[in-house]
Amino acid sequence: MQSQSQSLIQKLEALSSEHREAVNDFIDFLLMREQQQSETLAISRLSEASLAQIWDNEEDAVYDQL
Repeated sequence: MQSQSQSLIQKLEALSSEHREAVNDFIDFLLMREQQQSETLAISRLSEASLAQIWDNEEDAVYDQL
């Protein structure tokens, strides 16, 4: 991991300041997307138990086979 980080730092230092800003913006985007995916997964897991009562019923069992 350390060598990968050093390689990234060297590449960043070789870029113009304009391109470094673009890389920084992209990193912020990736971090935000990763956080949103994590939050979405957590919300899904929290709602699963309450929705299980709705999903698991005899009337809708025919849809389970689709």
